[in-house]
Amino acid sequence: MDAMDRFTISNRRVTATIKADGAELCSLKNIHGHEVLWQAGPEWPRHAPILFPIVGRLKEDVLRHRGQSYAMTQHGFARDLRFSWSGQGPTSCALSLQDNAVTRAKYPFPFRLDVTYGIEGDRLAIGYEITNTGTEMMPASIGAHPAFNWPLVAGADKNDHTIIFSDAEPAPVRRLEGGLLRAASEPTPVQGGALALSESLFDHDAMILDRLASTSLSYSGPGSPTIEMAWQGFHELGIWSKPSGAPFLCIEPWQGYASPVDFDGEFADKPGVMHIAVGETRRFMQWIGFL
Repeated sequence: MDAMDRFTISNRRVTATIKADGAELCSLKNIHGHEVLWQAGPEWPRHAPILFPIVGRLKEDVLRHRGQSYAMTQHGFARDLRFSWSGQGPTSCALSLQDNAVTRAKYPFPFRLDVTYGIEGDRLAIGYEITNTGTEMMPASIGAHPAFNWPLVAGADKNDHTIIFSDAEPAPVRRLEGGLLRAASEPTPVQGGALALSESLFDHDAMILDRLASTSLSYSGPGSPTIEMAWQGFHELGIWSKPSGAPFLCIEPWQGYASPVDFDGEFADKPGVMHIAVGETRRFMQWIGFL
């Protein structure tokens, strides 16, 4: 089972393909076979990476723990490691990653990360479980990073696409500077619960909603299926595309975010980090479906 690179699950209404590398979703199609996931083109070579054990960047790409320094690049290592298959069926599959010599050189904590994919009607359910298998409190963050085609239908105008949140989102948003979180917030471009999409939104990198009210949203464009996304356990949301313009849009539920520009302390003290007790499991869910 572990030798298989990719595995496809389907109930004919939804078809999803998952890679062992990074436990990454790499294809998502509706009942008509319409592909909505970005196919890792030259502008960005990923589909939907899993961010663990950090979201965003740490200052100077260094994780500090008990006076020791560990090299940790943006978004962590899970997206670049091969997971083991722990289950495969017609409409579901499961993968697992455990700490090893490679991970401990970057992140000195024993853990197990379990990821499950299951089709429920017209949507794909993705579950994430982080278990602290060590003997001390484990600081960690986790995030989803799915990239959707933008435009959703070839030839459509990118400016005619919209995100509609389940709730009004009046809070200011955060931006990045050199990959780190700027101290000052800025007025949100969300009008009520609607975000009109344009390439200029990303002139200053990702837009981060760190006081998120919604637990779901929809993303749609002319002539395309409407994508619905919902989440549980994640408390922040990043929205990103290449500042130079690219035919994809990332809609990213997060638990955690990049280090503030002025933070260079112990990783356990970083804003947004979870503290997972010995033997504890933290669970998160994400659903991507079609309306």
